[in-house]
Amino acid sequence: MKKGAEGTRAPDGAAGPPVRRGRGLPLPRGGVARLGLMALPVAFFAVFFAYPVAAIVARGLKVDGAWRFGRIADVLGQSDIQHVLWFTTWQALASTGLTLLLALPGAYVFARFDFRGKQVLRAVVTVPFVLPTVVVGTAFLALIGRGGLVDELWGVRLDTTVWAILLAHVFFNYAVVVRTVGGLWAQLDPRQEEAARVLGASRARAWRTVTLPALGPAVAAAALMVFLFTFTSFGIVQILGGPTYATLEVEIYRQTANLFDLATAAVLTLVQFAAVGVVLAVHAWTVRRRESTLRLVDAATTARRPRGAGQRGLLGFVLLTVAALIVLPLGVLVQRSLDTPEGYGFAYYEQLTSTDGGAFLVPPIDAIWNSLQYAVVATAIALVVGGLAATALTRRAGRLVRGFDALLMLPLGVSAVTVGFGFLIALDEPPLDLRASWFLVPLAQALVGVPFVIRTMLPVLRAVDGRLREAAAVLGASPLRAWREVDLPLVRRALLVAAGFAFAVSLGEFGATVFIARPDNPTLPVAVATLFGRPGDLNYGQAMALSTILMVVCAVSLLLLERVRTDRTTGEF
Repeated sequence: MKKGAEGTRAPDGAAGPPVRRGRGLPLPRGGVARLGLMALPVAFFAVFFAYPVAAIVARGLKVDGAWRFGRIADVLGQSDIQHVLWFTTWQALASTGLTLLLALPGAYVFARFDFRGKQVLRAVVTVPFVLPTVVVGTAFLALIGRGGLVDELWGVRLDTTVWAILLAHVFFNYAVVVRTVGGLWAQLDPRQEEAARVLGASRARAWRTVTLPALGPAVAAAALMVFLFTFTSFGIVQILGGPTYATLEVEIYRQTANLFDLATAAVLTLVQFAAVGVVLAVHAWTVRRRESTLRLVDAATTARRPRGAGQRGLLGFVLLTVAALIVLPLGVLVQRSLDTPEGYGFAYYEQLTSTDGGAFLVPPIDAIWNSLQYAVVATAIALVVGGLAATALTRRAGRLVRGFDALLMLPLGVSAVTVGFGFLIALDEPPLDLRASWFLVPLAQALVGVPFVIRTMLPVLRAVDGRLREAAAVLGASPLRAWREVDLPLVRRALLVAAGFAFAVSLGEFGATVFIARPDNPTLPVAVATLFGRPGDLNYGQAMALSTILMVVCAVSLLLLERVRTDRTTGEF
């Protein structure tokens, strides 16, 4: 039976849909179909990312209608700016390496081990990722700063040191590695590694030659996301670094909000674009070299009880790491929210229902409902845009599509401060007069969620064996039905992971939202930052209380999704 560009003849003699071997959806006229899938994501990023960022850059580099590109050399020639660039780069590399070192064992444990409390612990490790970075920085400051737990027990202070920044970055990004790598690891067929052992390979060699190449795209995706988040770190460095350390994001904020120097901020934004472009190019090259067709199985069949001293020791190491780096800082948040001048109690929580403090036009408790509504809308947008983009990128293609892939990742590496200011400057005239619309907030949140959807779904989509689709087409299935019957059951897990990540980052997005959230509809991160910025024990306690509520809301949401995963044996959440 002939297969190829002329199509495949169905059993009843009718011409079936064209079938192409390899990865990607079995759609007719693949190039046209891919362009159709790319249309909405391209339009979304052009209008709500490229246009606002270009507006703020133009505002900074144009004087009297003429471009002043000489300003770029002037800014980059400053010694203090060079110091910022150097620190931003090396701390991001160090943070990424340390996160991979500590989190990859956790990814293996969650993927391959079955132990009591696994669902709860899976939710716990994800909670830090939704917390605003300003909350993360404050939690670590209370833990390792002056008067913190470490200072009281051992007389050691780590605040204003680079170690405080690196550990806080691990705390924040641990879940990225565990979820992204562990989600694929749990679906890898362990029998492939066992077959290598039967043929005489040692355990280490079997893992190195069979499992590691299969995990390569997921590890690269996780490393990319961690690097971009640490490269643009703001709240953590601002609080823990003190006046000594500053990233590009911190410097952009200082130049725009404090010094009103949009020209310098525009130059630094362009530097971020260039740096992120290089990182994405290296990542794309790495993924293309490591891609392979994987044999995916139901994740519920791969987890086993830990056996032997080695596996139990690994589980103990992961539990100790989670307790020290994640549970302890979260515990500090709860403790500080209950520690009132009159003793431990819920006084700070009770004050959240009142406007007596004057920080908001509405009670701070309203920020919870606002954040949940915004996050749901942002997640829906991110799934639609990211899902279409991931499907378009499934098949290997030329430079145009690879450039499209890199474009979709740019929001993770571009200053959220720049995006927020850009929204205010660019989206204030018809037909895009959205500055007063509530819809502007979920749009900004979805910009950060879309890359997570793409990076989570893409490795699994590319790993689906194209021969399964060919078999479905031979049996008469339409392209849509083939995708529904073949691809969807295999990628449903990745889809749930993507939805969870998009929801999480939407809840915790702060950099852009702080400029566009309305005073009568604040989000939780904006409310926390506002309270932190006001003096007094009451405001600090309310900020801790809101941070704790945000943590609990996230944990409950993730536990509910864990329930869905357990019932249907799908999904990382």
